[in-house]
Amino acid sequence: MELSDSLAALNAILNSLSGVALLVGWSMIRSGRADAHKRAMLTAFGISAVFLVSYLARVALSGTHPYPPDAPARTLYLVMLASHVILAATVPFLAVGSIVMALKERWSAHRKLVKFTLPIWLYVSVTGVGVYLMLYQVAGV
Repeated sequence: MELSDSLAALNAILNSLSGVALLVGWSMIRSGRADAHKRAMLTAFGISAVFLVSYLARVALSGTHPYPPDAPARTLYLVMLASHVILAATVPFLAVGSIVMALKERWSAHRKLVKFTLPIWLYVSVTGVGVYLMLYQVAGV
């Protein structure tokens, strides 16, 4: 397995871990455990930051990988990829904004922002794994 393929697998793992940390954080705040929520959400952010570095390294090493035209489920892959990329571009801004509002204890603004941040970030985490599986497992790139 080439380094770029290993990084792609690592990126899928990091996306999964970020999604799990987000769900743990959501569960913690729903049960009134604010300190555990804060740790989980900062963990999700840290994992996502490591993901970004790893993703950029993989792209620098091997570029992007097109989905083969004759591979199964190409349309599904392209729709998933397009929505993933568009929403992924918003996550850093939404996540940083949400964290800043929380650290400043601007709870009303934080709650309003996370109503968008959490579902988008979770979607990006899940579809990031889906993009990896479709490209590397289904299409065999």
